[in-house]
Amino acid sequence: MVERFLIGLASIIILGIGSQWLAWRLHLPSILILLLMGLIAGPITNFLQPDALFGDLLVPLISIAVALILFEGGLSLRINELRGTSRVVSSIVTVGALLTWGIGAWAAYALLGLEGKLAILLGAILIVTGPTVIGPLLRHVRPTRQIASILKWEGIVIDPIGVIVSLLAFEALLATETQSATHATLLVLLKTISFGTLIGALGAGILIFLFKRYWVPDFLQETLTLTVVIGAYVGSGLLQEESGLLAVTLMGILLANQKSVSVVHIVEFKENLRVLLISSLFILLAARLKLDYLADLGWNSVIFLIILMFVARPLTVLSSTLKSKLTWRERALLMWIAPRGIVAASVVSIFALRLSEVGYPQAVQLVPLTFLVIVGTVAVYGLTARSVAKMLGVAQLNPQGVLFMGAHPWAREMAQVLQEKGLRVRLVDTNWERISAARMAGLPAHYGSAISEDALDRLDLNGIGRLLALTANDEANSLAALHFAEIFGRQELYQLAPAAQSTETISEYTPLHLRGRFLFSTGATYLALSELKAQGAVIKTTNLTDSFDFSAYQQQYGESAIPLFLIDQDRNLRIFTVEGDLTPEKGQVLISMVKESGTPSEIEKN
Repeated sequence: MVERFLIGLASIIILGIGSQWLAWRLHLPSILILLLMGLIAGPITNFLQPDALFGDLLVPLISIAVALILFEGGLSLRINELRGTSRVVSSIVTVGALLTWGIGAWAAYALLGLEGKLAILLGAILIVTGPTVIGPLLRHVRPTRQIASILKWEGIVIDPIGVIVSLLAFEALLATETQSATHATLLVLLKTISFGTLIGALGAGILIFLFKRYWVPDFLQETLTLTVVIGAYVGSGLLQEESGLLAVTLMGILLANQKSVSVVHIVEFKENLRVLLISSLFILLAARLKLDYLADLGWNSVIFLIILMFVARPLTVLSSTLKSKLTWRERALLMWIAPRGIVAASVVSIFALRLSEVGYPQAVQLVPLTFLVIVGTVAVYGLTARSVAKMLGVAQLNPQGVLFMGAHPWAREMAQVLQEKGLRVRLVDTNWERISAARMAGLPAHYGSAISEDALDRLDLNGIGRLLALTANDEANSLAALHFAEIFGRQELYQLAPAAQSTETISEYTPLHLRGRFLFSTGATYLALSELKAQGAVIKTTNLTDSFDFSAYQQQYGESAIPLFLIDQDRNLRIFTVEGDLTPEKGQVLISMVKESGTPSEIEKN
């Protein structure tokens, strides 16, 4: 029995993380691979049977995992992101949610033959989208910043709202008389909002109080946060059923937007945990499916799914974006992304079981119908959203642009050359004279600190895919790399090599997880490059051909040339690092810093 449990648990984790990696390698939405692997492991081969494996623990485990995901989602919600889009988000999660609920309930009643109360409950359950499906899809699609912000806020905020609405519909369904149903519904609404808000604020307040006074050592802060989140979820749920999701979401939002203590390390920990939880949850979700359920649904169920996707979602977006500044292209993409996820599945499983016990035989249909919507929306949106975003021109597919931290003369010259080659660039510096000079040269530049708390909110990073930290301050360069890790990924974070470091010790100067990749060559420090520039070096562009390949280039310029960038035939930008893993080839454009005299530079002497 123990061995069976260990094998099952290990299989869930291996399949989940393996699916994430495979999706990354194949450039496919991870949720699709996760569902496919879960179906193969579950109903197709019967290798994985979650209900038999976990028994009565399955639903509580799923509930806690969802709570942690929503808390992590709340941590990613910055109020500043809502600048210009707050009305759209608030409309989507209120007016839009009501529209989705009404259309879904009508379609369930008219097409599927569900009795009225069950149709209303199903419509309420299918309001939610959720971070478990929105997050992976956004990473795959990479829409413009404004659209990504709207979808992220909607996906996280709509989950507790959807659960509350579903709970109200459930309580009203169990009530026998209209008067008692109204009274029960209002009471549940009041208790859910009150207890959820109170416990969420209390949990955030406890953490802020403890961290601000340094009463918790660094190595315990992540685990203590995890403990408080689980405690808040369970405690709120004991006071009022299903209010825990509101509590943990609010707790995350409050922590993310307070200024008293830093929660960056907690955010990073929760992000890593989120990947594991989402991967495992989708494997469990797909493995629990019974193919017979889906086979018995019929064409009316498919039409029901089509109405949700092609009627309810467009009307929701249209009604929520009236008088907004969104373009029709941005609205069209919003209409095309509304997948359902694990929250809908977990809620419907609980409600269907309880309704079947109290005399609602049609309640068994709620589970397969919800799973159909989940699989259908994930498959359709997952396979097409990237192409739709690309066709509409509102996606940042493989962004090749560069964010320069530092706008000193040779950084401006690098940016100028890249911009002339058709790449997007943006410079950021705290020196006004440098920013002014950059703008005079026609370069987009932002006056301020790249590592300030609101930098990510103020910088326009559309089309930007990597960071080059080029300041004289090695610590600031490393901090910038950490600051932008979530945006660009660690593989696209670059900084100058630290000063006065030998070839043998440069890789040990700072641990890799606390810095970016070192640029150009081991001696390419800020001081060395500045001296080289003062000696008359220029940023030179060279087209490598059959008659003038990289060997000929080296013969002409020798050790005085510092290779900086490569632009390949597909217009992709590649950057030289101390790792020395780039070999220029014919057909590519080589950008380098060159002393026209050809004399060795101080960089090569190091």
